[in-house]
Amino acid sequence: MNSIKVLIADDHALIREGLRKVLSLEPQIEVIGEAADGPQAVEMATNMDVDIILLDINLPTINGIAVCRTIKEKKPEIGVIALTIHDQEDYLFEMIRNGASAYLLKDISPDHLIRTILGVARGESFISPRLMARVFEEFSRLSTPENPGGSKDSRALTTRELQVLRLVARGETNRGIAEKLFISEKTVKNHMYSIFRKLSVTDRTQAALYAIKNKIVHI
Repeated sequence: MNSIKVLIADDHALIREGLRKVLSLEPQIEVIGEAADGPQAVEMATNMDVDIILLDINLPTINGIAVCRTIKEKKPEIGVIALTIHDQEDYLFEMIRNGASAYLLKDISPDHLIRTILGVARGESFISPRLMARVFEEFSRLSTPENPGGSKDSRALTTRELQVLRLVARGETNRGIAEKLFISEKTVKNHMYSIFRKLSVTDRTQAALYAIKNKIVHI
């Protein structure tokens, strides 16, 4: 099995060193570089063979949000994990809008970080549980009585796609969805591609937030 190649982007050398030591304990993960500012992060992600970037928001010169947007435009296959001290929903929503697959706070445990990296490498998304409640509240507030049934795009989904989307919004993995719906993981992936296309989103987190906002999933 090929190792997951990780780039660490943080302006604090001590944080980078600590992350490298933590990740070295997982045989499936290989740290291939460290970036200390925004331009360096973009250059390294663009020119190196990177699978995942651990990205701080407070980077010098170019902040993490702009770095995320640029990297996803240049190499959309790279999984971006925001690793930050910021627990404000504004930062969370901006990172999601710009293509981040996960948003973690720096007080998470090493095991949690490793699990998230492995999950993002499999195409999964994750938001820190402490922030997920705020996401639910915000999208519940944005949903209005005039739009109780979702948008035109959501009505284009088949019954099976709606079932899959509801499970995605509740945090289920592809394997979990397959087990609950008695279908193969390959079929789940096919449904996911169709859902992304119909909703004009690029990843599971954006699809989940869409489902919450449009009350496809009731919270």
